[in-house]
Amino acid sequence: MIRNEAGGVRVACRAAYGEGVATLRFNHMELTFPPGTLDESFRRDVAAFYGELFGWESSDVEVVGQCCQYLRVDDGQFVLLAESERPMQSPGYDHLGLLCETRAEVDELAARAKAYRERDDRVRVKEYEDLVTANLTVHAFYVKYLLPIWFDVQHMEWKAGTAPSRHWQYTSA
Repeated sequence: MIRNEAGGVRVACRAAYGEGVATLRFNHMELTFPPGTLDESFRRDVAAFYGELFGWESSDVEVVGQCCQYLRVDDGQFVLLAESERPMQSPGYDHLGLLCETRAEVDELAARAKAYRERDDRVRVKEYEDLVTANLTVHAFYVKYLLPIWFDVQHMEWKAGTAPSRHWQYTSA
């Protein structure tokens, strides 16, 4: 593990490519929409849902002369919403995976997403049975709201002695 300047811990990605491979972690994802989509109502609804469900903070930022919506995830990670003449299209189950520490956290988020759906039928939730393999059980659900992708919210349970030797770990500064 490598400690970054802010005191956070990140894992080096070395695998089969050796020590010359860069250390990577998620920084951001930009999602594009047709011009006129990111109006005040859309921004308010996105901020409310993702703020309530995931605790993401929303703000407006100017990027290359355009007012975009910035969803702060954590520790420099964010999702940027922008308008484009060639917007993103994702008719399938394209998604960004979000990892929870516990099965209970996944269940709590799924319950909150379903409760929000009771107030706003634009929320889509897809529940899955646990995916069980020889050494790993993945407990997950998908959620989608106004953005062109799904979020795969999951917890990974490894059988004793089979977890990866490297993993993300957040510590207090």
